[in-house]
Amino acid sequence: MKLNTFSCVLLLCLLVSQAVKGDEEFIVEDIQVKGLQRISLGTVFNYLPVNVGEKFSLDNAGSAIKALFKTGFFKDISMERDGSKLIINVVERPSIAKIIFEGNKDLSKDDLKKALDKIGLSEGKVFDRQVLDKVEQELSRQYLSHGKYGLKIKTDVSNLTRNRVGIHIKISEGRVTKIKQINIVGNKAFDDKTLLRNFELNTSNLLSFYSKDDQYSKQKLSADMETLRSYYLDRGYINFSIESTQVAITPDKKDIYVTINVKEGDIYRLNKVKLTGNLVVAPEELIKLVSLGPGEIFSRKNATETSKAISERLGDEGYAFANVNMVPEIKEADKTVDMTFFVDPGKRVYVRRINMSGNTKTRDEVLRREMRQMESSWASSSKIERSKTRLERLGYFETVNVETPPVVGTSDQIDVNYTVVEKPSGNLSAGAGYSQVQGIILNANISQDNVFGSGKRVNIAFNNSSYSTSYQFGFFNPYFTVDGVSQGYNLGYTKRNAGQVNIANYSTNIANAGLNFGIPLNEFDQIRFDFDFKHTHLSTTTFTSTQIQDFLNKEGNSFLTFAPAVSWTHDTLNRAIFPNKGGQQRFSALGTVPGSDLEYYKVSYKHQLYFPLARDFTLRLQAEAAYGDGYGKTKDLPFFENYFGGGTGSIRGFKNNTVGPRDSNNFPFGGSTKIIGNAELFFPVPFLPETKSVRLGTFIDAGRIDNNLGLNNLKYSAGISGEWLSPFGALSVSAALPLNATSTSSTTGATVDQKQIFQFNFGQNF
Repeated sequence: MKLNTFSCVLLLCLLVSQAVKGDEEFIVEDIQVKGLQRISLGTVFNYLPVNVGEKFSLDNAGSAIKALFKTGFFKDISMERDGSKLIINVVERPSIAKIIFEGNKDLSKDDLKKALDKIGLSEGKVFDRQVLDKVEQELSRQYLSHGKYGLKIKTDVSNLTRNRVGIHIKISEGRVTKIKQINIVGNKAFDDKTLLRNFELNTSNLLSFYSKDDQYSKQKLSADMETLRSYYLDRGYINFSIESTQVAITPDKKDIYVTINVKEGDIYRLNKVKLTGNLVVAPEELIKLVSLGPGEIFSRKNATETSKAISERLGDEGYAFANVNMVPEIKEADKTVDMTFFVDPGKRVYVRRINMSGNTKTRDEVLRREMRQMESSWASSSKIERSKTRLERLGYFETVNVETPPVVGTSDQIDVNYTVVEKPSGNLSAGAGYSQVQGIILNANISQDNVFGSGKRVNIAFNNSSYSTSYQFGFFNPYFTVDGVSQGYNLGYTKRNAGQVNIANYSTNIANAGLNFGIPLNEFDQIRFDFDFKHTHLSTTTFTSTQIQDFLNKEGNSFLTFAPAVSWTHDTLNRAIFPNKGGQQRFSALGTVPGSDLEYYKVSYKHQLYFPLARDFTLRLQAEAAYGDGYGKTKDLPFFENYFGGGTGSIRGFKNNTVGPRDSNNFPFGGSTKIIGNAELFFPVPFLPETKSVRLGTFIDAGRIDNNLGLNNLKYSAGISGEWLSPFGALSVSAALPLNATSTSSTTGATVDQKQIFQFNFGQNF
C-alpha cells in the first residue's frame, strides 16, 4: 500500500518536472510559421518581437501574440516549442475580393467606396468583421447629408475561394426628408419671415431642386444660428441668446420640423467710442475708419469692420501683426455701451526677400516688375495683395498663391513667397469655328503672349469666313521702358462682305498699319495713344442701297486716312478672365487729321462693375455710349464706320446687327449713336461649383442705335447665358426673349426688328 502511494507521488513529480522544463527559457535557433497564404514570411518577422538567437519562454508568448494580432492580418494565433525551434501557427483573415452596392441612386458607387475606404473597408484589404459593423454608421452619415433619413442598409458576406470574401451591400435610400416648417419662438421685434430670409435652410420652394435648401443639415443649421445671432447683434440686441434648438422628424421620416427658441433682450445704444493704445498712425486718419458713433444703435458688424479697417491701415504701414481689440463696456442701467478700440501695433515688420517659384519658363524679371511690395521696405498687406492681383492679370498663370512666413530668429522680418503655376501662353492652331453671323470660320493662328518668357506678345493670324478674310501681324511690349510704358504695332489686310452679317450690301478692302503707346498714370489708370494709317476701298453690288450710292458719288470709293486716337482706362478688376470684383472704365476718342480723304471723329465711353454676392454669385452692371460724326468736308460719319446693335455682346435676342436704322432696301444700315446697357447675374454651374472655366448667367439687355442722341425707342431683352473656355476655343451661348420687338413698320410695312432667340459663337474670344 505504502509502495503504491510512493510510486504515484514519484510519477507526479516527474511529470511536473518535465512540464517546468518545457516552460523554461531556451535559445531560439529557428522560427517556423505555419498557415500563411497571402501574408509573406517577411511581414510576420517584421512585426514579431522575437529573433533567432534570443532567449524565449512560452510563458512570455502573450506579448508576441499580441504584436501579431495588432497587424489585423490574423484571426487566430498560437505558439509551440519543438526543442530549440519556435513554431507559430496562424489563421489569416480573409481578404475582400469585391464590394457590390445595390439600390444606390443618390450617391455613386465611387462616392460610397471612398466613404468606406475612410473606415478601412475596401477591395484588396483584409476583412475585419468589426469594421463591417461601422459600415451602416458611415453610409448613414453620407446619406443624412443628402436628406435621406429613411435609409435602410443590409450587408451580406459570402465566402469565396482562396480565403477571400465578397461583401454585398443592399441599400434602400427612401425618399428625401424635407423641411416642412421652421419655427422661431420668443422673437418679438422681428417676425419669422424677416429672420428666416437669410437662412440657408428653408422649406420647399420652386428653386429647392437646385439649391437643396429644404434638406436638413446640422452644419447648415449651425451656420444659420450664427446668422440669426449676427442679425440681432447688428441691431443692438447685445444680450440676445439662442436658448435651444429642436429638430423633430415625423414617424414616416418624410418631414422635418425645426424649432428655435430665442431670448431677444433689450436694444443698446452707443454712449462713447474711444481709440486707445499705441496709435502709430495719425489719430485723424484712424478716426475716419470708425464706422460707428455715439447715439447709434450698437452694431457688431460695424464694430468688426472698424477693427478690421484699422488693422489693414496699420498693415499698410508695416505693422503686419497689429491687433485691434474691441473692448465693450455694457451699462445695464441706461442700456448703453462704451466701445473702446485698443490698438496694439506690435513691431514694424520688414520684408527680407521676395521669392518666386513655379515660373519654369517666365523670366523672374517679368514677375518682379509687377511687384508693388519692395524688398527691405516695411511690409504692406495691401501692396502684397496688389502684387498678387497683378500677377494673376498677366494671363500667364493658372494660379498664383502668396505666403508671408516670418524669418527664423527674428521678430520683425518676413519673407514674401509667390508660387505660380504656369499655363501655356503660346498658341499654334489651324482649325475651324462657327458663328451664326459669319458661318464657318477657318483660321490659322500663331500667337505667343510670353515670347521666350519675356512677357512680350507676338501674333500672326489668318482668318477666313463668308464675312471676311484677314491677315494680321502684331507685336506688343508691355514694358517698353522700365517705368511701364508699353509699345505695340500691327500690320494687316482685311476683306469684308458686309451683306453676310445682316448689314447693307457692300464690301471693303482695308490695309492698315498702326503704332501705339500706353503710359501708366498710376496703379489703376493708363492713357494710350494710337496712330493708325488705313487705306479703304469700297465695292458695291446690284443690291447696294441709294444711301451708299449717294455717298460714293460724292466722296469716291477709295480713301486714305490717318487717325490718331487717345484712350483712358481705369481698371480695378481682380482678374482678366471671369472677374468677380472691381470695375473698368474706358473713354476713347478717334479722329482723322484734317486733309485726310475722309474727315470724321468718334468718341465712346464704357463702364462695367462687378459685385461679388453670396454663394459665388456675381452681378455685373455694364453701360456703353458712343457717338460719331463728320467735320470739315465730310458731312456725316461714313456709313462703314456706323455702329450696329443686336446679338452677342449687344442686345441679345435680336438678330445680329439688325437693331437700328435701315437703308432704302430695308437692310440694317447702322447709326452714328449707340447706347447699350446690361445687367447680368453670373452663378456657378449646378453640381459643378468648382469649375472655373464655365459660368452661367441671367441677364437684362437694353439699347438703341440711331442717328440722334436720346433714350427714346430703347429695345429690351431678357434671358439666360452660358460661357465656356473650352480646350478647342471659347464658346458663348444665350437664349433671350426680346421684350418690345417691332415686327413691321407702321408706315411702310417693312420688317424692322428681327428676333433670334438662341445665339452662340464658337472659336472666337468673348
